[in-house]
Amino acid sequence: MNKLPPAAEPAPPESLGAANAQVTPPLRFGVVILAAGASTRMGQPKQLLELGGASLLGRTVAAALASPAWPVVVVLGAHAEKIRPTLALLPVIITENPAWSEGLASSIRAGVATLEQFSRDLGAAIITLCDQPAFSTETLAQLVAAQRDTGRSIAATRYAHRHGAPALFLRSHFPALTQLTGEVGARELLNGDPATIASVDLPALAQDIDTPEDYAAALKN
Repeated sequence: MNKLPPAAEPAPPESLGAANAQVTPPLRFGVVILAAGASTRMGQPKQLLELGGASLLGRTVAAALASPAWPVVVVLGAHAEKIRPTLALLPVIITENPAWSEGLASSIRAGVATLEQFSRDLGAAIITLCDQPAFSTETLAQLVAAQRDTGRSIAATRYAHRHGAPALFLRSHFPALTQLTGEVGARELLNGDPATIASVDLPALAQDIDTPEDYAAALKN
């Protein structure tokens, strides 16, 4: 009579634990889009300027919504009454910053506070502007990957020889973000201790749109 081969022995519990320990849940993050500025150098709301068939703000919102981010918060301020209707059919959270004239930091405070209010389980926030034509869903994916691969608490795009927006901040930085003041936003955090920051080199993000000349150049590209 032929003998059946012995059954394979189950893996010991400690080996199963080691395998499970390698599975890291994906980072839950929200996006804050800063769109509260007055566009004084442009002479009209640059958020609504058309580029490639969509407004600058619409392009930014679409890129964020195409990512795993939730929620997507849009911070409005100057020209809110003109901009808000363009977002009415989109699944975003709109928050108005009545202190927008105080500078970029006030919009960061408002956006991060809204993220915390709507989702208390977030692990990170990505803060971005609305006037960088090169911003895309891939930009967000690169920031998330840089944080995951390095374990650092900030992942920031790098262009024009320094870190800037968009940038990812783990939740541990939320208290600092909600206490920022002034025009420079999170610049000190982004260019502080290099041991806490993962860099993502994206030189194309150096192009932003602040003036009619900037807009004309973007249209040519």
